[in-house]
Amino acid sequence: MNAKAEAKETRFDVLKWIVVAAIVAVGVVGNQYFSAEPIIYRVLVLLVLGAGAAFVALQTAKGQAFFVLAKEARAEIRKVVWPTRQETTQTTLIVVAVVLVMALLLWGLDSLLGWLVSMIVG
Repeated sequence: MNAKAEAKETRFDVLKWIVVAAIVAVGVVGNQYFSAEPIIYRVLVLLVLGAGAAFVALQTAKGQAFFVLAKEARAEIRKVVWPTRQETTQTTLIVVAVVLVMALLLWGLDSLLGWLVSMIVG
């Protein structure tokens, strides 16, 4: 594992995770309790509570390690060589052609076996 991603836990990490769980619980219960209110207000409150919970979670050792992992994953995604539109179209057409050929083969085999069984059974 990457040495940068490893962070030492502090004694307050458990308390911070309890605060995160409490914020999430307040959001769930509050959303249920205020279900008659317009949805825009509930969504805005949930976004604020979610941001607060994320902020508190990022203050923990595991939260910081997750943030580092997310940054490194984003950097790796930027290194991926994505196929061009032409390559994607060609690959899709090949897959469709193979699926159609296999469907016809299986249909023919099923018809043949069904005909043979009907000849044997009567």
